[in-house]
Amino acid sequence: MFGATLLLAFRSIRRHLLRSFLTVLGIVIGVAAVVTMVTLGNATTAAVQKSIANLGTNLFQVHAGHGFGRGGGGARPADFKPADVTAIAEQVSGVTGVAPQAQTSATVIYNGNNWSTTIFGMDDTYFQVQPWPLAEGRIFTPAEEQAGKAVCIIGTTVSSNLFKGQDPIGKRFRAGTVSCDVIGLLTTKGQAQYGDQDDLVIMPIKAVARRFLGSTDIKALLVGVDAAYDGDQVKASLVGLLRERRHLQPGQDDDFFIVDPAQVSQVLTGTTRLLTGILTAVAAISLVVGGIGIMNIMLVSVTERTREIGIRLAIGAVAREVLMQFLVEAVALSCLGGLIGLLLAQVAVLAIAPVMKVDWAFYPGINLVAFSISAAIGVVFGFFPARRAAALNPIDALRRE
Repeated sequence: MFGATLLLAFRSIRRHLLRSFLTVLGIVIGVAAVVTMVTLGNATTAAVQKSIANLGTNLFQVHAGHGFGRGGGGARPADFKPADVTAIAEQVSGVTGVAPQAQTSATVIYNGNNWSTTIFGMDDTYFQVQPWPLAEGRIFTPAEEQAGKAVCIIGTTVSSNLFKGQDPIGKRFRAGTVSCDVIGLLTTKGQAQYGDQDDLVIMPIKAVARRFLGSTDIKALLVGVDAAYDGDQVKASLVGLLRERRHLQPGQDDDFFIVDPAQVSQVLTGTTRLLTGILTAVAAISLVVGGIGIMNIMLVSVTERTREIGIRLAIGAVAREVLMQFLVEAVALSCLGGLIGLLLAQVAVLAIAPVMKVDWAFYPGINLVAFSISAAIGVVFGFFPARRAAALNPIDALRRE
C-alpha cells in the first residue's frame, strides 16, 4: 500500500518536474546553507584549536609592552633581561622552565638559493617547555649555547626552499652575514592562522644577540607550567615578580602582558561557535520559506486534482488514503530537496575549505539532522493541504471541472 502511494507521489513530481524543482528550491538552499555553515564552522574551530595547541599547552607567553598592536605616546617598555629568566625559574612555584626568545629577520643563502625567513634565538629550554620533535639531527649542546656558536635548527619550509631536497644536516649556509652550520631539522607543523610554522631558523640566543641584534635584551619569555599547579596562581605569582623586578608602583599598569594559549583557545572557539550558530540560524530561515513553498504548491495541486480526488473517493478510497497520498508527495518533495542540498553542501565545503585554509571533514551528525529537518518540514507543511484533500466531498469534487 505504502509502496503504491510512494510510486504515485514520484509520478506526480515527475509530471511537473520544473515546478517541483522550483518548489523545493528553498529547501535545497536552506539545507545546503545550514550544512555548509556548520561544517565550515566546525572545521574552523578544529583549525583554531590545532593552531593554539601548536603554541604549547601548560605554557605562558610573556611579552614586553601593553599588548599586540597597541601603541602609545610614552616610551616603549623595556625588554626583559637574562636575570629575569633566572629569577622566574627560581622564585615562581610551578614553573618547569623559562625559555628566553629573541627574534629577527634575515635572508638565508645556500648555493645560489635564497629565502627570507625568521631567525629565532632560543636555548634548549625551549624544547622542554614547548616540545617540538626533530625529524633528524640534534639540539644545541650546553657548550654551543654558552659560546653562542653559529649552529642552527631549521624548519622544513626553509629546508625545502634552500636545499631543494638535499639532506640539510651538516651543511653550512649564510644567514645575513653569518655562516651557520645545520645540526637539526624540525618535524613539520604546517600552516596556522598566523602563517607558516615551519618557516624559521633557530639559533642559540647568545649567537642571535651578538651577531644580529647587538644586545642581550629579550623580547619574549616562554614559561612552562607544571600541570599539577593551578595556572591562575602561577600567573599571579609571575605577574607579581615581574612588577617587582620592573619597579612598577601600585596603581601603575603592567608594561608587559601574558598570553595563555589555553584561554585564547577557549575564547576563539566560543566566538567561532557563536558566529556559526548565528549564521546557521539565518540560513535556517530558508528552510521555513521552502516549507511555505511546498504548502503553497500542494494546495495548488489539490485544486488541480479535485476531480481525481473525487473519483478516488467515489470508487471506495477512504479519506486517510487520500491524506496519505498528498502527505507522501509533500515529504518526497522535501526529502528530494534535502538530498540535493546535502550534495551541494559537500561541493561548497570542498571548494571553500582550501580558501579558508581549513581541513575538509564530513560530519554525519549535522547531515543527518539537516535531512531529518527537511523531512519534518514536508510533514508539517504538507499536512494542511493533505487534510484539505481528504476532507473533500466526493459529489462536490466530481462536479468540479
